[in-house]
Amino acid sequence: MASLKAIRRRIASTKSTQQITRAMKLVAASRLRRAQEALANAIPYSESLARVADSLLTSEGISVAPREGAARRALLVVIASDRTLCGGYNTNVMRLADETRRELMQSEHETDVEIFAVGKKAVDHLKRNRIPIAISRVDNIPRLATIGLARDIAAKILTDYRGGAIDEAGVVYTRFRSALAQFPTYEKLLPVKPPGESGIRDDAQLHGGVTKSDAAKLDYLVEPSREELVPVVLRGYLEASIYHALLESEASEQGARMTAMDSASNNAAEMISALTLEMNRARQAQITKELMDIVGGAEALRGQSA
Repeated sequence: MASLKAIRRRIASTKSTQQITRAMKLVAASRLRRAQEALANAIPYSESLARVADSLLTSEGISVAPREGAARRALLVVIASDRTLCGGYNTNVMRLADETRRELMQSEHETDVEIFAVGKKAVDHLKRNRIPIAISRVDNIPRLATIGLARDIAAKILTDYRGGAIDEAGVVYTRFRSALAQFPTYEKLLPVKPPGESGIRDDAQLHGGVTKSDAAKLDYLVEPSREELVPVVLRGYLEASIYHALLESEASEQGARMTAMDSASNNAAEMISALTLEMNRARQAQITKELMDIVGGAEALRGQSA
């Protein structure tokens, strides 16, 4: 049995850790609330743009197919976090990214895959597995989901797609359902999927987010012409889709971190309770031993006097 001093030291250390995890839980809860608000505020714009994109980009006579002679190459955007202490969040999204990359490379077209890594944990995972990274963005502090980052990613996709460097583009991110449930998701962005095909695949087959195929098919009167609006709508569609994925990822990260820190705090409380019980038993055993020594000494003295 450990000494009382060692047990007290462990209890003090565990209490200190518990204070840290509780503080991190509160910070994550605050950031999660802001991320949820940003996600909810972005939905009306995403829904409206989804309807316009569905009507324009898939209408007869409009083509957003890859450039003729384009390379058999896909650009895969992988969104993870810069920090740890968020449970299995990064592990799950990187597992799906690896599976998606293998599926693309083993398809009938034997597609090469370039990676656009967002988040330090994505970069670390890819480097550790010796997977080439075309471009990366890390240290997205204080927020992951920004319009600037979404525009940079969309610009990279459009430039490569129009130039014939790639013939496909998609994004791997984590879809937010609640603080307890987040699902790694792959969404194909280009070529634009026809109506009825979402181009989305996730572990739970949950399509709760807003996509072009989720909106009802509507016809719009367009001026000056559909052909002239295609580049504008296509760029807006990509930026909105990527920004939505960033918002989902940010909310998922904070939800996973809040849950992980809550679990850590509860585990610390259980450990403190178990250590306190062990300390009380050790102290009781020590007191009992001292009493036995006193009684034994008294009996010895009584025997000598007799």
